[in-house]
Amino acid sequence: MITLADLQVSSLGPCRYDSPLASYVADRQTNEYYVSEGDRVLYDDTIDLLERRAEPVERSPSFEPGGPRARIFHDPATTHVGVVTCGGLCPGLNDVIRAVTLELYTHYGVTQVTGFQNGYAGLVPQLGFEPVSLTPGLVGSINKRGGTVLGTSRGAQDPSVIVDRLVELEIDALIVIGGDGSMHGAHKIVEEIGRRGLAIGVVGIPKTIDNDIPHIGQSFGFATAFSEASKAITAAHVEAESAYNGVGLVKVMGRHAGFIACYAALANHDADFVLIPEVPFALDGENGLLRTLARRVRAHGSAVVVLAEGAGQELMPATGKSDASGNRRLGDIAAVVRAAIEKDFHDRGEPLTLKYLDPGYGIRAVPADAADSVYCARLAQIAVHAAMSGRTDMVVGRRRHRFVHVPIPLVIERRHSVAPDGDLWLSVLESTAQPLDMS
Repeated sequence: MITLADLQVSSLGPCRYDSPLASYVADRQTNEYYVSEGDRVLYDDTIDLLERRAEPVERSPSFEPGGPRARIFHDPATTHVGVVTCGGLCPGLNDVIRAVTLELYTHYGVTQVTGFQNGYAGLVPQLGFEPVSLTPGLVGSINKRGGTVLGTSRGAQDPSVIVDRLVELEIDALIVIGGDGSMHGAHKIVEEIGRRGLAIGVVGIPKTIDNDIPHIGQSFGFATAFSEASKAITAAHVEAESAYNGVGLVKVMGRHAGFIACYAALANHDADFVLIPEVPFALDGENGLLRTLARRVRAHGSAVVVLAEGAGQELMPATGKSDASGNRRLGDIAAVVRAAIEKDFHDRGEPLTLKYLDPGYGIRAVPADAADSVYCARLAQIAVHAAMSGRTDMVVGRRRHRFVHVPIPLVIERRHSVAPDGDLWLSVLESTAQPLDMS
């Protein structure tokens, strides 16, 4: 059970400076613009959930709202902010870098913004990556291209070395744009800062193309990703429908969570089967994929199977390997499923035209779409507001259309995933008409 204490955000100290954003509100300095320090955003969103807790609403779990404060911790005239992008690529990284830089320069008057190249490696001097001065001129049009102008990398670095570098460069706040592993690293940096008694803030902007970070609503880049994935599903559907006994097999990203597969399938209703890590399936047996697929092809002439990369890992031996971030390397479930389908049709003496599509890296590399670009800009602005007000060891997110601050320890304790008994998976089952149980 989440408690109010779990949702308390750390701060570097009392806010001593008037916000430069006062010019935006003139004489109406009210909650219409500034966030009230005493306000909270409830964690539970139904009366039933609140009543189950049987405690006063002021003691119910609630988030600190995101947004500009009337008073801030850092003096804009002397503040130095660092920015780093870590982990895999995701649509919108350049949008976030751009919006962070512009918000600091244009609205807070902070003119010292430093980008670190190639993830946390850029904070280790021995590796030779020089910091980059981020200016409005430099970032002006970077949102039009995919990837990250700062570069990125996976893998942890020594937090003591990183903090030494922050001190050397007189960084007052570090904004970390990254996923689960990056936030683990950010928390370790905060712990090292705390051990030294330094007033350096660390604020995260969660980045996960799989949308598997909890408590933040939806990660930036996810909407662009499932939109691009849906195009591959449409292509597979056209190929399969145009062939005799056609089967389209589409593998999409989703190591531990099947959100891309689910949303992409719902976007066009062209998928007949969606296979995700959270819901086990069997290849053989009366309710297994092979027999169910054969029945679907006989009845309709074709079928499309959407497969998240982390699905069905129990159907093959573990690789025993890990990547630089410590993630277990997955077996190639697409190869297993493809071979099994081809063998099954061959053994039954039935013709098969199978088309396999893997749009994975193409999805990661595209620029953010318009909706995601807006989301990136707003998350970046909320992160800057948080950093300037002295918040630390937290990430920004949006829950039920309200921007909030979430403590990093809370977002790294587990992964967000598709609930097999939840409404999203039920919607997928309704869309595909696949069996409830394929195990």
